Amino acid sequence: MRLPLLVSTFAVALLLGACGNTVEQRIGGAAVGAGTGAVVAGPVGAVVGGAAGAVSGPSVVRATRNATR
Repeated sequence: MRLPLLVSTFAVALLLGACGNTVEQRIGGAAVGAGTGAVVAGPVGAVVGGAAGAVSGPSVVRATRNATR
C-alpha cells in the first residue's frame, strides 16, 4: 500500500515540477529532493523534498554554474 502511494506521489511531484521555465532543472531538482526526503522522512519527506527541489532547482543550478566560472 505504501509503495504505490509513494510512486504516485513522486510522479505527481515530477509533473508539477515540470510546469516551470527550465524543465530539466526542475525535474532534476524534484528527483533529488524527493529521493533525499524519502531517505530522511519517508513518504511525507519525499513529497516535501520533491516540491522543495522543484522550486529551488533552477536557482541552485544557476548558483553552481556561477560559482564554477
